[in-house]
Amino acid sequence: MAAPRGEFTSRFGFLMAASGSAVGLGNIWGFPTNTASNGGAAFLIAYLVLTFALAYPALMAELIIGRHARSNAVAALKAIAPGRPSRLLAVFIGLMGILTVSFILSFYAIVSGWMIAFFFDPIARLLGMEGLAQWLVQDTAMRNSIFVIVFMLLTIFIISAGVKDGIEKWSSRLMPSLILILLLLILYVFTLPGAMDGLRAYLIPDFSRITDPQLLVDAMGQAFFSLSLGVGTMLVYGSYISKDENLPVVGSLVALLDVGIAVLAGLLILPAMYVALANGVEIFDASGGLIAGPGLIVSVLPALFNNMGAVGILVAAAFFVLMTIASLTSSISMLEVPVAYSVENHGAGRRTAALAIGSIITLISLLIVFNFDPLFDLVVNFTTERSQPLLSLFICIFVAWIWRRNDILEEIKQGCPQAEAGLFWKIWPFYVKFICPVAILVVYFQ
Repeated sequence: MAAPRGEFTSRFGFLMAASGSAVGLGNIWGFPTNTASNGGAAFLIAYLVLTFALAYPALMAELIIGRHARSNAVAALKAIAPGRPSRLLAVFIGLMGILTVSFILSFYAIVSGWMIAFFFDPIARLLGMEGLAQWLVQDTAMRNSIFVIVFMLLTIFIISAGVKDGIEKWSSRLMPSLILILLLLILYVFTLPGAMDGLRAYLIPDFSRITDPQLLVDAMGQAFFSLSLGVGTMLVYGSYISKDENLPVVGSLVALLDVGIAVLAGLLILPAMYVALANGVEIFDASGGLIAGPGLIVSVLPALFNNMGAVGILVAAAFFVLMTIASLTSSISMLEVPVAYSVENHGAGRRTAALAIGSIITLISLLIVFNFDPLFDLVVNFTTERSQPLLSLFICIFVAWIWRRNDILEEIKQGCPQAEAGLFWKIWPFYVKFICPVAILVVYFQ
């Protein structure tokens, strides 16, 4: 018999877990350079508008389904499907979400392992262990394999402990730590030469680009994918929310936290890149754009830290702790999706499921490590560019076109009795029925 379901014991715990899921490596290295490459604050304004106009309604769709069904993605979608064809579609979408999020975690664990290795690098240098420090920053299959295993063991440990003692407990510790470290690093970087140039690149808008279709598509994509939509993470987290919670409010708080931390990341990364430029580090790629993605984290910023002297060791350690925390809060939400399915649909014990599924994902990660060039980009593109947006589209369709409107309203009213008269209910059904699917398709085909 399956173990009883857990539940978040406080709104703070849920907010930390949900925002931790949303705030990952992509927010910290992707959002700032996306902003600087798309008209500075013009992109920032478009991102803020689109997050609350389009991504927030899709987020609410997942939270409402999850809390209504109180189960994993497959069972939850089946619960709101009225007939056999829609139930078969529900199973397919739920299983595809589980498969997609598992493959996302398989490549995410590799990059997260790099973050742990780079965290140990300054410590090794501080202890005079130069040989170890050099090994830690070399991109070798052995190093990557070891740290993939370390990272996955941390993720499995947290998920094995359950919702209250695992996800909520550690998210409530890790997310405040992440925000504190982020703020301290911002304050320090602002004192360095070149930082204000980066701040100008980030915050001064080029309003001539605000109507650029590519800017709008990029901002829409950043808004949707930074909130972990489409693969069931927010749906499963929603299933652990108390029936007393006001879902429109907690959903908006998750979106605000995600946006706030993304904006803070921009206040760190862009000034730090221009500080690196002032120190002779190249920050532009061959096409003239700012270096983004893993290259930013494993080449540009470490070069900056090395130029800082002794203080650079402490700054590097703090930065890579920040990156490791961002990785871990996202990975636990990913692993929870297949674990919840195994526990609830197949009666597996939580620890057994976490260890078994975590081990399978680790093996997939190791396969990618040893076949990096042909597999890494293939897995990234299939999951994040192909599968994830289509899954988000189908979840919106399920809520808006298949699930009965009165049942949705009754679910929302459990934590918000006046919902029917509120602004959310006047706008949200239309948005999730028409606007969100069109927006997702625009991003997908672009």
